[in-house]
Amino acid sequence: MALEITDSNFEEHVLKADKPVVLDFWAEWCGPCRMVGPIVNELAEEYKDKVVVGKVDVDSNPDVAMKYGIRNIPTILFFKDGEVADKQVGAVPKNVLAGKIESLL
Repeated sequence: MALEITDSNFEEHVLKADKPVVLDFWAEWCGPCRMVGPIVNELAEEYKDKVVVGKVDVDSNPDVAMKYGIRNIPTILFFKDGEVADKQVGAVPKNVLAGKIESLL
């Protein structure tokens, strides 16, 4: 299961993480987000020893979303050493996201 990332725990779980981080920006009302959500949770389980996988509800945590210029959701950011290394906007198949994760490892 993906971690819930908030404005208050973002630095601890993402910027200071000792592993790559996959961060799904989503909202309850977003149809494509509901399609991507289960995929993100599957990836969280499959890569639990290698990466941190989190979800940011953009309605509840506007600061993080604004900091990274999130205008469309779902947007998935891939962090390595506290910096954005890759980005995926929109719903995509699981293999696309898994490929991006593999490139971080």
